[in-house]
Amino acid sequence: MEINLFNDSGLVPQPKHKVKIEDFRVTPYPDRFRVKVNLKLTPFLERPNLVITAHRSDGLQVSDLDVIATMHYDNEFTMHIRGVDNPAGDYRLTAELYYETRNPAQDACQIEFAIPADDR
Repeated sequence: MEINLFNDSGLVPQPKHKVKIEDFRVTPYPDRFRVKVNLKLTPFLERPNLVITAHRSDGLQVSDLDVIATMHYDNEFTMHIRGVDNPAGDYRLTAELYYETRNPAQDACQIEFAIPADDR
């Protein structure tokens, strides 16, 4: 009997010094107060930590998420936009990947996104 410990996609877990953010995407939900975040990492041997923050274009932090020792290289999160009455506007989402220390992060990525005005 053969037990395959890795999936058949050919992805090989890497040592921590080779782990980075491979893909980072954000999609606002129709309710405009939540966003779906997709974050794909290099498959890893040692579990990394993540910090994801969302800032409005004026610099106000509206959401943050800490993930300690994620078990998955392909992640999906829902983040809530907080502290605003109307979420319409431009935003910046930042992801940082780190192991022992976040200063500096091992890898970081930023994306801009917009939440549309309510058309009701």
